[in-house]
Amino acid sequence: MKARDFADLDLNVARARIALSIVALISIYIDPTTGQGIFTIDPAVLITLALHLAYGLAAYALIDWRMWSDRILAATTALDILFATAIAFFTEGPTSPSYVFFTFAIIAAGCRLGLRATLSVTLASVMLYLALIALSPAGVKSLYMMRPAYLAIIGCVIGFLGRQRAIFETRIRELETMSEREEIARALHDGYVQVLAGLNLRLEGLHELLIRGRSDEALEEMRELQIGVTREYDEVREYIHSLMNLDRKIAETAAASTNETRFHLTTDFAANGLLAEHLLLIMLEGVRNARRHAQAREVALHATQAGDLIRITIDDDGVGFARGEAPWAIASRVAEYGGQLKIGQESRSGAHMEIELRAA
Repeated sequence: MKARDFADLDLNVARARIALSIVALISIYIDPTTGQGIFTIDPAVLITLALHLAYGLAAYALIDWRMWSDRILAATTALDILFATAIAFFTEGPTSPSYVFFTFAIIAAGCRLGLRATLSVTLASVMLYLALIALSPAGVKSLYMMRPAYLAIIGCVIGFLGRQRAIFETRIRELETMSEREEIARALHDGYVQVLAGLNLRLEGLHELLIRGRSDEALEEMRELQIGVTREYDEVREYIHSLMNLDRKIAETAAASTNETRFHLTTDFAANGLLAEHLLLIMLEGVRNARRHAQAREVALHATQAGDLIRITIDDDGVGFARGEAPWAIASRVAEYGGQLKIGQESRSGAHMEIELRAA
């Protein structure tokens, strides 16, 4: 758990401590079974609860000012037990709120410190409670003797349940980590690994052009490669930033775009396994480009076959292609299989792309 999560937890515990102090003060004030009667309160009890309230406010302020530490945490645990003991000493009776204060001390320790600390706090509370009962008059001892036993049972149950919750949360974090790793692996395999494979093919083509002395074509190919590598570099950098939560705006924009964009896909073609995978990856790249860059509301992808010719069309109502250039990843895949790619020049807005590949 992160330090910020602990700070939030400690802040909530401090709020609960303040609320407990106020509620206990009100409950004692209106309790008709106390020796003072209804709407009255013993001065010692009032001073004790006032000090507890002041202590709760001070603890809250320390956490809010980021002045919290393990030493202060240990001190608050000890003070919770001592205040519960003091309240038990001054208010012991059938309706004494001391039991709630002891329980709060145990729960506060269980939330933050674990099973061993919870059992230690429970043991200290039980021992102090027993000491108070031992100092009580003989007739009172028999009435309250079982309260420490019940408190011990509550402490053990709280510690056990807190431990089980910690184990459950650890398991949940492990599953979330595994899921995130699988998602990253899929993104790398289906995206950047495929781009690197296409880049390798284009480098082989560039090598052939240089061997044949076609330097002009080689320079043009190098320029396109440089543009494509720069674009992929920017996308990888953006992806890394999103993983590190350094650029939340990009993530929120992408999520909003994903939620607003509707995709219409139809496929009807027959091809061998390698070509079918290639065609589906082209369509997948079209979906990703529309999600990340198009800012479109409607995207249509159709793959149809006429004879031995397979045609893929991608249309959207977004911002269109920059400088009229097709996405480099799609263009490299089409070039790898000797296909043709055309960028539509319709008057309507958006991107319009047509791809033709031979089925055999």
